[in-house]
Amino acid sequence: MDDRRVVRPLLGFSASVRHHVGVVFPAGLEAAVASLRAPELSPIVDLLAWPSPDRDDSGRPLAVFVADFGGVACLDADNPEGVLIEGRHPLPSTDPMVFAVHLDEAADPSPDHERNSYPLPWMRLSSFFTDPRSPDIAVVHTGKHFFPEQGGHEGEHGSLGVIQSRAPLVLSGAGVRSRGALDHHARLVDVMPTLAWVAGVEPASLADLDGVIRSDLVERGARYVIGLLWDGAHPGSLVERAASGELPGVARLLERGCYLTGGAVAEFPSLTLVNHTSMLTGVGPGRHGVVGNVYWDRESNARVVPNDASTWHRVAQLYRDGVTTLFEAVVSARPDARTASINEMTERGAWASTFALVRSILDSGDAGGSGLSAAAEPDDFLTMMRGFLPDPLESNLVTHSRCAEDMDYAFYSAIDLFGLSSMLELFSGDEGDWPAVSWWSQYTTDAAHHAGGPRSAIATDGLRDCDARLVVLLDHLDSIGALDRSLILLTADHGFESADTSVRGDWAPALAAALEPLGVPWRDEGPGFIYLGVQQ
Repeated sequence: MDDRRVVRPLLGFSASVRHHVGVVFPAGLEAAVASLRAPELSPIVDLLAWPSPDRDDSGRPLAVFVADFGGVACLDADNPEGVLIEGRHPLPSTDPMVFAVHLDEAADPSPDHERNSYPLPWMRLSSFFTDPRSPDIAVVHTGKHFFPEQGGHEGEHGSLGVIQSRAPLVLSGAGVRSRGALDHHARLVDVMPTLAWVAGVEPASLADLDGVIRSDLVERGARYVIGLLWDGAHPGSLVERAASGELPGVARLLERGCYLTGGAVAEFPSLTLVNHTSMLTGVGPGRHGVVGNVYWDRESNARVVPNDASTWHRVAQLYRDGVTTLFEAVVSARPDARTASINEMTERGAWASTFALVRSILDSGDAGGSGLSAAAEPDDFLTMMRGFLPDPLESNLVTHSRCAEDMDYAFYSAIDLFGLSSMLELFSGDEGDWPAVSWWSQYTTDAAHHAGGPRSAIATDGLRDCDARLVVLLDHLDSIGALDRSLILLTADHGFESADTSVRGDWAPALAAALEPLGVPWRDEGPGFIYLGVQQ
């Protein structure tokens, strides 16, 4: 990035800013950005990003602006790392391999802005701002920002920064050479085309995706393709604790495969529903339409909350036209193939699906509702869910003390136990009935990392519990002769950083002081998605 130069703004505040549906006065955008760039907010505001008003035929902005308190840059297809407009460049690095060595990250957790890296900024931000559900301004929290009053935790994710954006990527088994650590990185959108290709989908059918087939890492030849997602699993901890013997299941995978030290870069924002959808459709949020865990939909004039246990089973209703899931792609190429999605929200088209079962139960009881608003059917759904989940305190695959300490740890441990029993059932009986492609998502790791941050004791217990359940699955696959014929991919949806509980603050007062005198209404979802011209 040494050739970056200072230029006059390519797209300034002189024209009204159109975001497909919403139109705001340029003075409102300018005032909001100026207020959020105030140096006194720099402990909690890492970056701001907003799109240019001009777009191509697909709706993608022709440029995206990025700023912090010290400078502004303009990113576009010709300058994906940004051309400097003012001050110093707000993206000190875009190297995806920064902090790829776990010891480096552990020595500098939640690094200050100047030491951080923001990989693939144009690719990720331009996709995010393509969909009209995205905000007018995205505010990126600093890694140290602790905001429990707005739903924050001691462990957080969502940033454009490399640590929160890095998910692990392990490939093991049939078709993978045992190569250990590879000093490369991938993207989470590469998961879908890679697994679909291994499962028999032809490359031409996958050519239009944002992700690519990683044939440099795996060859065709596996009889069974198994995807494993440990939500929020910290990649450095995963590999380090496998090497120390604390995660024997992951160690078994590594013995028969490889992992990328740079992991897989999440789409922006590095949030759960965005990246579950991205990795299993192979496209970013600008194409699949799930732009956040919570956002404002200008088209319906409503708040949408996709990432809640009471709404997961209806997420496919949010997909934009043209989206194809892994399961749909495989069945289109192999109509007789069975596919399975266990505890995974991006499950449309799967022959066996946890959430299809949930919908069937709810619909038969006329519990109804779209499940996509903040108040839709949570009681019916969660009551029904808890009614058929196992008791985690009765399992030796769960750290019981953590269940008493953290309600989310207990709830997601029960979900993960149910997932394990579902996977074991799928791979039982006649071999002809076993799924050619299956996906199993575990969530205890996310609850544990939120509770304590990466490398905390509770995060370690979350990893150990998920690993214990993985060992049971691997033993079962081995006992039925399926393990050696299976390709297994293990990943996550994002990384994690530890907040500093002393770094508190809220940018709402600054926004209110800037916008209210102008008569510009606004709302903040997340927090971090600023919608202008929308009432609170």
